[in-house]
Amino acid sequence: MDQRTAAGRGDGRASMYSLDDLQGITVRNPEGEDLGKLEDVVVDGRSGRVAYAVLSFGGFLGMGGKHFAIPWQALQEGSTPEYVILDIPKERLEKAPGFDEDDPPTYSDQRWGTQIYEYYGYQPYWG
Repeated sequence: MDQRTAAGRGDGRASMYSLDDLQGITVRNPEGEDLGKLEDVVVDGRSGRVAYAVLSFGGFLGMGGKHFAIPWQALQEGSTPEYVILDIPKERLEKAPGFDEDDPPTYSDQRWGTQIYEYYGYQPYWG
């Protein structure tokens, strides 16, 4: 979620999520197009920060889809708890660096992570 969300919603209610709350949640762009499902969350063990959300996109019946690591701060709360928002056109996501579910990247590789953050227009927190 964005910085405002991480600290709270601005309405006095803190935004806290368990992995169970997030797994399988729909990811949409601001136009309301479905971009996929949130599959996992990657936590940086050294800093305690959430580094990435893992999004599945494409495929059929859960097969053949591509997975993407998305900088956590790129996600925003939706107007209901059933979805989150990723402000990226569907076409740009289709061209984003992704990976196969059975062959995930080395998430701790900061060179790889920097490329991911930059693709989505964010500055890595480690640099």
